[in-house]
Amino acid sequence: MSDPMRPRASLRTAVVWEVLQDALDRRVKAAGRESLDVLDTGGGTGNFAVPAARLGHRVTVVDPSPNALFALERRAAEAGVADRVRGVQGDAHGLFDVAERGGYDVVLCHGVLEYVDDPAEGVRNAVEALRPAGTLSLLAAGLGGAVLARALAGHFTEARHALTDPDGRWGEGDPVPRRFTPEQLTGLVAATGLSVGAVHGVRVFSDLVPGVLVDTEPGAVEALLKLEAAAAELPAFHAVATQLHVLAERDAD
Repeated sequence: MSDPMRPRASLRTAVVWEVLQDALDRRVKAAGRESLDVLDTGGGTGNFAVPAARLGHRVTVVDPSPNALFALERRAAEAGVADRVRGVQGDAHGLFDVAERGGYDVVLCHGVLEYVDDPAEGVRNAVEALRPAGTLSLLAAGLGGAVLARALAGHFTEARHALTDPDGRWGEGDPVPRRFTPEQLTGLVAATGLSVGAVHGVRVFSDLVPGVLVDTEPGAVEALLKLEAAAAELPAFHAVATQLHVLAERDAD
């Protein structure tokens, strides 16, 4: 079951959602229950929380923005899953002020590590929220994608700056505080003791293709989605992806 999002918007989330849906299905079978408890840190307006709730899971969304949580509430109501989605205001640093330690089958940490003061702490907290044998879905900005995008736009000095900057930023005007290489991201996960199951490159091509081409060419969105899916698991493309997705599992203890 795919989330019925607008075709253009789906280019940003389709690969991760397909992987996440498979992970949820596997976790349901392993747990022997029809529904799971899911924690979505930094879940915003519910791009993943609402589709997960449609599958029957109970989702707690933690986000620092009241406006995002208001939009989440409205979106969940429109989707008919308001009883399975709970939004609470908080952040990764104070996660256990609003979420239960060791209380979730699956934890999503999407678009969080770029903005926290201590990415390692952010990952540790996400892991500590997991139940034994739980699954972590981690999504963060990739360094290579930003370098490639700046270079293709003709900003060669900024592209080179991003390569040498400790945080992977191309300059003072860069809106993203931090980016990661695949090795950095998997290293943060492995340091917590989790087993890394898969790494995916996300938005390898979609951010580079002119929007007018995607919007006007018949069948272009579907073809691009298939291309993104085909490249996502190939290590050769991880280094140039706009985002990196890591799926990992906690031991059964």
